[in-house]
Amino acid sequence: MNFSKLKEARLRKKFDKNIKQVSESRTVSQKEIQSVGILTTESIASKIDVQAKIESILGVRNTKIYSFKKYSKLDEGSFKYFSEKDINWKGDYTQPSFNSFLEEPFDLLIGYFNETNLYLENAVLTSKATFKAGFSGVNSKLYELEILGETEHLEAFLLELKKYLQILKKLKN
Repeated sequence: MNFSKLKEARLRKKFDKNIKQVSESRTVSQKEIQSVGILTTESIASKIDVQAKIESILGVRNTKIYSFKKYSKLDEGSFKYFSEKDINWKGDYTQPSFNSFLEEPFDLLIGYFNETNLYLENAVLTSKATFKAGFSGVNSKLYELEILGETEHLEAFLLELKKYLQILKKLKN
């Protein structure tokens, strides 16, 4: 077993333990949405301007986005993405800017990815956001609100999200 597989196995174990604790003690915030965090993959972020669409459709200004990108020795570090190399053996994030993103108490965190990804799921779980929304079929224990759809249909996803957020009185009409 190589080092990356061992590290991934340890992260999976920590993730499974933490998700049980979080799902039992979760409380949903009733606060209106002012700030939005977005977690997605680099492949989605390179095709679609997710951040601009979210700002225009949901009518919010304070949005921040981070993407997961497979590690490559050729890539330089960035404030726009994180990789599996930014996680240590204990399952803690080592990149300071990504840590501050996860520590920020966003009013809404959007997990804009529809395939299971241990690193993104762990980031969603670790985030201090008070309300989390994402695609159904990824991990039902991560989100307070799940929407069925495809990542290629960003506008449909956001219109559906907006509708439910208005019903929950988390967005103004």
